[in-house]
Amino acid sequence: MEFKKNDLLTVTIEDMGHDGEGIGKYEGYTAFVKDAVIGDTVRVKLMKTRKNYGYGRLMEVLAPSPDRVEPPCAFARPCGGCQLQALSYEKQLEYKARKIRNNLKRIGGFSDAEIPMEPVIGMKHPLGYRNKAQFPVGTDREGHLVTGFYAGRTHSIIPNRKCLLGVPVNETILDTVLDFMEEYGVTAYQEDTGRGLVRHVLIRYGFRTGEVMVCLVVNGTKIPRQEELVRRLAQIEGMTSITLNVNRERTNVILGKEIRVLWGQGYITDFIGEIRYQISPLSFFQVNPVQTEKLYGKALEFAGLTGNETVWDLYCGIGTISLFLAQKAGKVYGVEIVPDAIADARKNAEINGIGNAEFFVGRAEDVLPEKYAREGIHADVIVVDPPRKGCEESVLDTMVKMGPERIVYVSCDSATLARDLKYLRERGYEVKKVQGVDMFPETVHVETVVLLSKGEIDSKKVRVEFSLEEMDMSGFQKGATYEQIKAYVLKHTGLKVSSLYISQVKRKCGLDVGQNYNLSKKEDAKVPQCPPEKEAAIMDALKHFQMLE
Repeated sequence: MEFKKNDLLTVTIEDMGHDGEGIGKYEGYTAFVKDAVIGDTVRVKLMKTRKNYGYGRLMEVLAPSPDRVEPPCAFARPCGGCQLQALSYEKQLEYKARKIRNNLKRIGGFSDAEIPMEPVIGMKHPLGYRNKAQFPVGTDREGHLVTGFYAGRTHSIIPNRKCLLGVPVNETILDTVLDFMEEYGVTAYQEDTGRGLVRHVLIRYGFRTGEVMVCLVVNGTKIPRQEELVRRLAQIEGMTSITLNVNRERTNVILGKEIRVLWGQGYITDFIGEIRYQISPLSFFQVNPVQTEKLYGKALEFAGLTGNETVWDLYCGIGTISLFLAQKAGKVYGVEIVPDAIADARKNAEINGIGNAEFFVGRAEDVLPEKYAREGIHADVIVVDPPRKGCEESVLDTMVKMGPERIVYVSCDSATLARDLKYLRERGYEVKKVQGVDMFPETVHVETVVLLSKGEIDSKKVRVEFSLEEMDMSGFQKGATYEQIKAYVLKHTGLKVSSLYISQVKRKCGLDVGQNYNLSKKEDAKVPQCPPEKEAAIMDALKHFQMLE
């Protein structure tokens, strides 16, 4: 039977797809139906057809699923923000677990037996959890100012100042901004013409601190009578930061690069566990602080830290995971390509008094090999939390060559996660644990944290091959650092040597060690002397690096 647009079908929903759409069949023809849930029997109007499948609009629920609930938000269906509000929360968690498992099987090539998966960690109260919201500002057909969220797959604003996923102060802020704009004739930005001033209102809220940030994104450099707007906003309880973001580009990107502080400071602070973070308008910070603590706690558990390990945190952002791990690691190194994020990470380490975390600007595939070869910095554990597109293959390749005993992979997209796990498994890593964490209740998104450990490949062998055979060391062998000498000695003799012992041997051999290097400030201090077996090992390393004939 051939189906065409506008045909009406009665379909029983048997499954749900990647984007939360219901999936059912009618006489062998598959229909994808937005807003339908598993167990529904629905009347569907076909809107787009193909030979064997079509996309339909839900016209009527003829027999509701036992798992269907009344969406708490009146705008749930037209708004593109929430896809699962009509499904009970218990079944939302089951859907997300199934989504992770299916991606690991379909894309990663894992069998059910190879997926050691725990139930998804959910929330006790799955509403009001977002600490960040970005509200577009526009006008309706009558020319009235509106703000809210875009309808699904469009840039048409659904007017709604009270999103149930956000915090109550959002509505107060939006009322204040739009009342001001109406009173003083301040215009909203129009995407089709590129004219108008106010584009978005970005709001951040500190769940533990109660601090509030408002960032006004404008197509210009100033808001008329902005002193009055600032005065009104500053009266809102908890207000800490009011900033202006300049974005004059014809683009869908929300934030521009220039931030101007109008009142207060350029950031707010909040906590994950006992770690305090500074958060600016441009900072990446997880939007659900309650679940973030559970997610990072699980990552810390999977890392299996005892206090001595060297940990690399790739795509570290402002140091959120790095500083969490630093509480139990010997040393943590964070890598991020965005300089401003690294500046924030260093500041966050400073305000928390964390001295065992160090951060580098650059691409992970560039920074890791250089630090390993030049300074002998290895990795016991690598933690990776990439963007939705997953890891670059060059990053995965570098991770394998570094040969950590454990890799902890945190992912916001189980499809790209599955692809990357396949790559790592083919190179000797085994998936030991898979844990979903529901960071985004009422939506189709789910975070996953996975523990991988060394399988057949011997980590020491990988490190030797990586450093001695594949790396070009000719440019720096004659000027080896203390860390590189330590790593060489440890690798070849199993002995740990200090910088003091290396400096003593270098002095003995007539090599320069720098003025007053490792000398005590006390005049009568007793300085330990390098034992003979360590002296011999250090001498061997100096010869290897061509620092001695």
